[in-house]
Amino acid sequence: MTKNRDTELIGKILDLKKKRNAVILAHNYQLGEVQDIADFIGDSLGLSQNAAKTDAAVIVFCGVRFMAETASILCPDKIVLLPDINAGCPMANMITAEKLREKKKEVPAATVVCYVNSTAEVKAESDICCTSANAVKVVESLDAQEILFVPDQYLGHYISTKTGKKMLLWPGFCPTHVRIQPEHIVRLREEYPQAKVVVHPECRPEVIALADEVLSTGGMCRYARRSEVKEMIVGTEMGIIHRLKKENPDKRFIPVSEQAICPNMKLITLEKVLWSLEEMTPEVKVPEDIRLKAKSVVDKMLMIGRG
Repeated sequence: MTKNRDTELIGKILDLKKKRNAVILAHNYQLGEVQDIADFIGDSLGLSQNAAKTDAAVIVFCGVRFMAETASILCPDKIVLLPDINAGCPMANMITAEKLREKKKEVPAATVVCYVNSTAEVKAESDICCTSANAVKVVESLDAQEILFVPDQYLGHYISTKTGKKMLLWPGFCPTHVRIQPEHIVRLREEYPQAKVVVHPECRPEVIALADEVLSTGGMCRYARRSEVKEMIVGTEMGIIHRLKKENPDKRFIPVSEQAICPNMKLITLEKVLWSLEEMTPEVKVPEDIRLKAKSVVDKMLMIGRG
């Protein structure tokens, strides 16, 4: 029954996608069924960049709200749909533009670097953006005596250890990644002595200290393809395991913790994707004044990324 239901749903989604001239984007942490119908799977910024290169009129972003906002920032001429408007990011919500403005008054000389996992309004109040993949490169490029990094203290701490820069860290964090504990890795290393331990830089410092590699989700997917990697202990949200197994069926992927699940990332289902395409809602649209400021912050990052 479930298979018939999925086949019928997928058929309807694909028909409507064609009719609406839509592109479906799915983040690496989405449900497997959602990843399987997507045109592009990846991390938040990469997905928006892929969408910008298409001639699609509509973007269905299967992720969380800040990701849909990023798509709106980069693709102002396209309609951006988020199939569940309640799919938010707890870490992104740990800072607001107002709070950031207050902090900037306290440290007027600091350069503000914001993680892409932040709202459009926070990006608009920042000097430059970064992703987990290019954060070290971005911070290294800055000629700044003091850096205010928002909103993820653990990514910020990781960057500071790699760059030696003086960084003021906003006390935000990803609730999913902080569930990953050092003892999980110690136990799994004993059980799988040949496995490579790869963790996300949003993890706690004591977890990062035990890893073989510290990588973004995109970096993890590329690393998994290496010929010498046969087994991999994966320290990030569980959803990525679906993609890793699909792309590398002859390899073993072990999640560090079964608790590393983001409930917001699991809100989007096939039914919601279909409904969103049928009703052309909920739409995420960043106001033009904020969009232009936020885009300049993202563009600065992309210029460094190309360097």
